[in-house]
Amino acid sequence: MNFQVKKNVILISAIMLAIPLANANTSNNNDKNSKASNNILPPINTNFATPQNSNNYGNNYSTPSHNGRLSGSFTSGQIPAQSTMQEAVQASQLPTNSVITATSHYQNIDNSQEKVFGEQLFRGAFATTSGSTFNDSYVINSGDNIQVRMWGAYQYASTMTVDPQGNIFLPNIGPVRVAGITNGMLQSTVLSAVNRVYRSNVGVYASLEEAQPVRVFVTGFVRQAGYYGGLSADSILSYLDRAGGIDPQRGSYIDVQVLRNGQVMQHVNLYDFLWNGNLEEFNFRTGDVIRVPPQRNTFSISGKVQNPYSYEFNDNTRITVGTALSIAGANADATNVSITRSAGREQTSEYYALKDAVDIPIYNGDKMVVTSDRYAGTIAVSVQGAHTGNGAMILPYGSRLKDVVKQLKLNPLANISHLTIYRQSVAEQQKQMINKSLDRLEEMTLASQSLTKEEASLRQDDAKLIQQFIAKARNVKPTGQIVVVEDSWQDVILQQGDIIKIPEQTSVITVNGQVRAQGALTFNKNFTVGDYIAKSGGFDDNADIEKILVIHQNGEHEIVNSVYRIQQGDEIMVLPKVKTKNVEITRGISQIVYQLAIATKVILGL
Repeated sequence: MNFQVKKNVILISAIMLAIPLANANTSNNNDKNSKASNNILPPINTNFATPQNSNNYGNNYSTPSHNGRLSGSFTSGQIPAQSTMQEAVQASQLPTNSVITATSHYQNIDNSQEKVFGEQLFRGAFATTSGSTFNDSYVINSGDNIQVRMWGAYQYASTMTVDPQGNIFLPNIGPVRVAGITNGMLQSTVLSAVNRVYRSNVGVYASLEEAQPVRVFVTGFVRQAGYYGGLSADSILSYLDRAGGIDPQRGSYIDVQVLRNGQVMQHVNLYDFLWNGNLEEFNFRTGDVIRVPPQRNTFSISGKVQNPYSYEFNDNTRITVGTALSIAGANADATNVSITRSAGREQTSEYYALKDAVDIPIYNGDKMVVTSDRYAGTIAVSVQGAHTGNGAMILPYGSRLKDVVKQLKLNPLANISHLTIYRQSVAEQQKQMINKSLDRLEEMTLASQSLTKEEASLRQDDAKLIQQFIAKARNVKPTGQIVVVEDSWQDVILQQGDIIKIPEQTSVITVNGQVRAQGALTFNKNFTVGDYIAKSGGFDDNADIEKILVIHQNGEHEIVNSVYRIQQGDEIMVLPKVKTKNVEITRGISQIVYQLAIATKVILGL
C-alpha cells in the first residue's frame, strides 16, 4: 500500500557530500568593485578547451563506423547591540529570520531532478562555521573591542570599543583611528600614536579582542530569504548556507552580488571557488545585502562522464562540446555524444563521434548525453570454490555456463549441482528493490497519525526505532546471487564480471538469527529444523517461530516449519518478531527483514 506524504512534514537530514577544493586564494577587498568572471568556469588545465588541441583530444577515443552527424527534428535570530564573541558565534549558527517552517533548513537534493553543479555546496557545513576575527587581514570596524596595555613610564590597561567615528580613546593621547585598518596593522597604528606623546620608556601592546556581530540580508533566488546574524568575517558561503542555499533550479551560481547602500560591492562566482578554490574575503556590515540573481544560460551533460550536472554560463561565453567535456570529465570508454536542442517549438537531435564534436557549439537549454558505442568481443569471469584450475577465464561474448563447466578442474569435494553465480547487476537491482521498500516504509512511518498525546508519544518511540532500522538496512550490501535452476543451468548466458562459485560438499549446518546460541552443527540426516534449533539453545524471546528460513547451498530458499528435514550445507535463519502500533508498518518491516535475509544473508531487527 502506497502512502503519499507531504514534503513539508519532515525531511531527514541529507548526508553531506564532500567537495574537493583547492586551498582558497584570498585577498582583502572591502570596498573594491570586483567583476565576476565572464567564463563558465575559471581557466583550468585542459587540452579540450581549445580548437588547436582537437587532434590530441580525438585520439583518446575510437571512432565507430557511424561517426559524423545524424540530424532529425521532432515537433514538439536577533543579536544584541553589544554581543560577546560566543553570542555572535551562536547567532551565526542559527537562522535569525522570522519565518517558521516545518522543512529542513538546509537543501535536500531531490535525486529525481537533474542535478545542478554547485548545489552540493549548501548542506549546512558552512552555516555552522564562523569566520575568525584574529587573522591579520581582518578589517576593524566600529563596534569591535580592542585591548590596549601600556607599561613602563606610563601604565594603562583597558578594553575599548571602536566608536561610530572609528576611533578608540587613549588617556593623554586622544582619539586613535583604527576603523578601516587590518588587524595586522593594529599594533603599529596604536604604537605610532603613543610614540607621538611618549617617545621613550613606554611599551604598548594592542590586540583585537572580539568583533561586533552583524546582520545581513540574504535575498533573491535562495531557499529561504531572511535577515541572518553572524560575524563580519564570515564568508558569503556561510550566509548563503544559513538561507538554505541557492535555489538550484532558479538562482545563479556564477554572479552572486554583495550590495551596500544600494551599490554592488562584490561579485562572487561560486564556480571559481569550486574549481580553483578562489574566494575573496569581504568584511560585512549590518544592513549589507547578499542578492542571488536569476539563473543565466544552462546546459546539461550526463552519461559516460564523471560530473553529470547541469552547468550555468554567461550570455557572452562561447561553449563547445570540447569545453563541456573538459568540465564534466569524459570517461575513458566514452566514444559519442548526442545533443538535444530546443529552439522555439521545434526540438532537434544531433549525434557525433567525440573526436568530430570538439568545436560544435552548445547553446542555452541543450542537453548532452555521452555514450559508449563499444561492443564487447570477450568477457572475463571468475571461478571460485572447489576448482583447481585458473581463477579467471576469458570467453567470447555470449558464452554460456556450459562453456565454463567443460573447462573446470573440480576437486574431489566439488558439489557441481549446487553451483551458483554472483552478478553485480543483480546486486544493484536487489539494492534498488530494498531501497524502494525502505522508502515506502519511511513514508508510512511519517504519515502515521495519532489521536492522543499518549499515542503520539508511543508512535514517536516507534518512529525512532524504525529510522534506526532503515539506516542500518540502507548500509547492507546484497550479494547479487543468482539461483541456478536445475536442468537448465548450463544454458545460462554469462556477463562480464560474473563470479561462478562451486561449493564444496560439507557436513556442517549453520543456525543464525533469533536463537540462543548461533553457530554451526554437524549434519544428521535424521534431524529436522526443530532439532537443530533445539541444539542451538532453542528460540530466543524475540523469535518469530513461524518465520524459519532455510537457504540451500545453491541460493534457493524457503519458509519451513520445525519438522522440515535439512539437506547438507543448509543454513537455518530464524527471523525476528516485528511489533509496532501500525499493522501496515509491521507488515512492511517484516517484508524488508525477509528481503535482507535472502539478498544479503543478514538478519536485522528493530
